[in-house]
Amino acid sequence: MPNNPTFTHYAVLTAMLAPAFFLTATASLLMSANNRLSRVIDRLRVVLKELEDSTDPEYRAVLEKRILVQRRRSLLILRGSQLLYVAITCFVATSLTVAGDAFIGYRFGTAPTVLAVLGVLAMFAASLCLAREATLAVAVINEEMDHRHAIARMRKRSEPVRPETEASGD
Repeated sequence: MPNNPTFTHYAVLTAMLAPAFFLTATASLLMSANNRLSRVIDRLRVVLKELEDSTDPEYRAVLEKRILVQRRRSLLILRGSQLLYVAITCFVATSLTVAGDAFIGYRFGTAPTVLAVLGVLAMFAASLCLAREATLAVAVINEEMDHRHAIARMRKRSEPVRPETEASGD
């Protein structure tokens, strides 16, 4: 590093701020993951209530499958959230290591870079978990739409044919 203390301070501050951009992105993903987890839990409660109220064995089997998928979704979101917390920890540690390294005379070597890379890798892995969960969510909604559509078609076929009513006044 140059001997100019002002330049050194700015360089250290700049290096400390770089992980802050990753922290912002990670925090955004974490908020999204928490919201998704809340929706999965709410949906799971509805499906469990439907299961409790249902007596049809076929429909109960459908609900059991939906519960398994919701469970997988919640676990993927949990893993993603845990990885995002690891990423946040790594990015904060990166900033602190950069500052500490400057304070003790640059003896940490590649530690700040390794911490930053670990944070990015954790964020990447979390993104993969959340992408897989989103794929499951779409599959679940498609299955539910298909099921409801099939029920609607069956009801339509079983309805009695009503004669057309003629308009009065002809």
